[in-house]
This record gives sequence, structure tokens and C-alpha cells, in this order.
Amino acid sequence: MKIFKVAAFTAVFAAQFAFAQFKQTPLPYAYNALEGNVDAQTMEVHYSKHAAAYVANLNKAIAGTPQEKQTLFEILSKAGTLPMAVRNNAGGHYNHELFWTVLTPMKNTQPSAKLSKAITDAFGSMDAFKEKMSKAGADRFGSGWAWLSVDKSGKLFVSSTANQDNPLMDVVEEKGTPIFGIDVWEHAYYLKYQNKRADYLTAIWNVTNWKEISRRYDEALSKK
Repeated sequence: MKIFKVAAFTAVFAAQFAFAQFKQTPLPYAYNALEGNVDAQTMEVHYSKHAAAYVANLNKAIAGTPQEKQTLFEILSKAGTLPMAVRNNAGGHYNHELFWTVLTPMKNTQPSAKLSKAITDAFGSMDAFKEKMSKAGADRFGSGWAWLSVDKSGKLFVSSTANQDNPLMDVVEEKGTPIFGIDVWEHAYYLKYQNKRADYLTAIWNVTNWKEISRRYDEALSKK
């Protein structure tokens, strides 16, 4: 009888998750790798709880729908026509998968010459860009993101979106391909910084992965 019950449970469990399409990419560094800027407890809870929930809830929301067989980019491009559960969780999954990669424990990474020039052309200087990006995050009321993206003409722009929206979605005013994003949901910083979001935004620049952002910039341009 016990064997039958275990087999039956396993079959039901497998059936529930047979549709699971999206998965988390393993975190590319240890939870404590960004200590001093992003604490280990925040990183662990952020990755293993919050981000994991977006993936699980996205797979649940698209089960049995046409989106089950679509790419994440296809889903995001039509987010405005889809149920909020799909829009929010698809955005949450994409945003966090990008976020982990644009942070690094490596010290003093630098943007490529091409990206440096593009930033100077678009914003006047690296310092002016950082100020604009940090302001986009600081001024976002409630939860959301600050973004550096490439528009359809190949130019860089800074924007901010609410909740888990991003510039790939059809619902945003400023559309483009994100190459850098800063999470300004409270769960991304509150354990260490409490209400001092500005301090968190300053610290992020100490762990910014310019090598990855430069790679994403080249990739975005190659698709124009």
C-alpha cells in the first residue's frame, strides 16, 4: 500500500511539473561574494525565494496556454495582451536573470571602448550616466527597476519601469533591449540599507559587471 501511495504521489507531482519550461540559471557567484555592497542574506533570499517564485509562478500561469511553447522574449513582447500573472512573473524572471549577471565580485571592471564612447555620446560622461541611472532608481515610486537599454536605432537610453515591467514589453513607453538593470524593490536592499535606497544605488556601482554589460551591448547592436 505504501509503495502504491508513493508511486501515485510521484506521478501526480511529475504531471504537475511536466509543463515547466523556464528554470533559474545558477547564481554565478556565492551568496556572500558581494558582501559590503549586497549582503549574503539578501542575496540568498532574493535568489532562492523571490526569483525562484517568479519562475514557478510563470510556469504555472502558462500551463496549457500557447505561451507554454513560446520563448520568454515572445511572451514579453505581448505582455499587455496577457494575464497579469503571466506579465508579472515573466518580467520577474527575465529581470532577475539579467540582474545576477550584471553584478560581479570582480573589482574595477571597465566598459569596453565602444560602450564607453556610446555612454559619453548619449549622456556626456560616465559620471553623468551614473547620476541619471541612480536618479531613475531613486525616483521610482514603490517597486520597480532602473534600466540602461539600446533603442531600435542603436542609441543608449535610461528609463525606469514599475513592478516587474521592462523595456522589452509592449506596455512601456520607452522600448529597447536592456543591457543593465538595477532592482529597486525593497527586497533587493532592505535588510542592509533599510529605507536608504540611495545608499544601495551608490553601492551597486562597486559591483557592476561592465564586462557583461559590454557583451550585452555588442549583442544588442548585432541584432539591429
